[in-house]
Amino acid sequence: MTVDVLVIGGGNAALCAALMAREAGASVLLLESAPKEWRGGNSSHTRNIRCMHDAPQDVLTEAYPEEEFWQDLLKVTAGKTNESLGRMAIRASSACRDWMRKHGVKFQPALSGTLHLSRTNATFMGGGKALVNAYFRSAEKIGVQIRYNSPVDRLELKDGKFVAAYVGEERIEAKACVMAAGGFESNLAWVREAWGQNALGEWTADNFLVRGTRYNQGVLLKNLLDQGADAIGDPTQAHMVAIDARSPLYDGGICTRLDCVSLGVVVNKHAARFYDEGEDFWPKRYAIWGRLVAHQPGQIGYSIIDAKAVGRFMPPVFEGVKADSLPELAQKLGLDVVTFMQTMSEYNAACREGTFDHTVLDDCHTENLTPAKTHWARPIDTAPFYGYAVRPGITFTYLGLKVNEQAAVHFKDQPSDNLFVAGEMMAGNVLGQGYMAGVGITIGMAFGRIAGVQAAQAALKSGTTKTAVWSELVEDLASTSTSSVRTGDQS
Repeated sequence: MTVDVLVIGGGNAALCAALMAREAGASVLLLESAPKEWRGGNSSHTRNIRCMHDAPQDVLTEAYPEEEFWQDLLKVTAGKTNESLGRMAIRASSACRDWMRKHGVKFQPALSGTLHLSRTNATFMGGGKALVNAYFRSAEKIGVQIRYNSPVDRLELKDGKFVAAYVGEERIEAKACVMAAGGFESNLAWVREAWGQNALGEWTADNFLVRGTRYNQGVLLKNLLDQGADAIGDPTQAHMVAIDARSPLYDGGICTRLDCVSLGVVVNKHAARFYDEGEDFWPKRYAIWGRLVAHQPGQIGYSIIDAKAVGRFMPPVFEGVKADSLPELAQKLGLDVVTFMQTMSEYNAACREGTFDHTVLDDCHTENLTPAKTHWARPIDTAPFYGYAVRPGITFTYLGLKVNEQAAVHFKDQPSDNLFVAGEMMAGNVLGQGYMAGVGITIGMAFGRIAGVQAAQAALKSGTTKTAVWSELVEDLASTSTSSVRTGDQS
């Protein structure tokens, strides 16, 4: 069979691409590898999108201007980001929500306990599952063909141009293709190979859990890399969170995350602290803790809080280990009591309490302690005490395909004319390391929409594009960057 635009994937980026291409007049076929009940990829586990805005907007409070968003991105990535592409995503976030609402997405104020997000992130009513369900309903309504249980094994390319995709032995031709099939985080063998063994001889990734879908195996990514597509990113870099060690291997989602780290201390299996728990606001730091735990012996850590922290963070899905004293807590967690008590005594003695305020970077800090705790440092001295064992929870990997402002896949630094990529498969262009809440959905939305427009243009270059729809889409996307869309033939 032959269509104008083939979209491979079933999450936020893929659906944005499919909707945009169809609105531009292209016939569209979307292939989702998962069965219908598991559709949506990692997007099903999300709950908000990070948005630039210069003034309060419905569910968004105050202002979050472009330069602040950019500085936040620059900080969390330690400069490992493409500024042009990063700013494109930021600017696209300022104008996306009306389009999202048109396709059935609803928003609500930030949830209680989601610290500091009411200003920066717009929350989906019903979460990520409602987001993808709305997009799927809209896609079906406007004529996008959708097939489930259709994993693409490989692409047929000729001189850097897309020719066809294979689902098993079935060959599917299209005039243009958008890939948005996720990273390789669910391919445990590939993750194990990428991380290798640590100095203790441990295979680090053997203790990883996958927060998201089991269907992101990286098959298509590997096929493109094997065919010479230009790569971007480090295979060990990922959105990786400290999650409850009792979480399932796959699809634990947001509810398995521990959000009390900044309210207490975290120790490793030897009862030693290893990083500043109060370095910055949690939405800008929660995604470094999986990687931090991954570098600890046994890839396990323990988040320790007391009664003063209860009620100040989103409750986790599993109850913590509870004790009436710190020595009892150490025993229940299987930690050496003497070492644990020394760590806790040193920390408590180093706390310099000022005015505790978890909504700002307060003046409660430690002195003469390594590692320091720079904010929200209060003695852990009020029973009952709670402990949570945590493991690295990998969300998505950053190794991907190099793109330009048109979301085109590159071969030997040359952009393809009809092969585009969006979402996690190219997020490494913007996220060289680190993460902040909601930015993955921002990247997927921005480049999914761009890729959909570009694929439609490539497929309909004969001049059959719907003029009014095309002009509207080009104007909308071009407003995010003067060079973000090739105008081409709009007749």
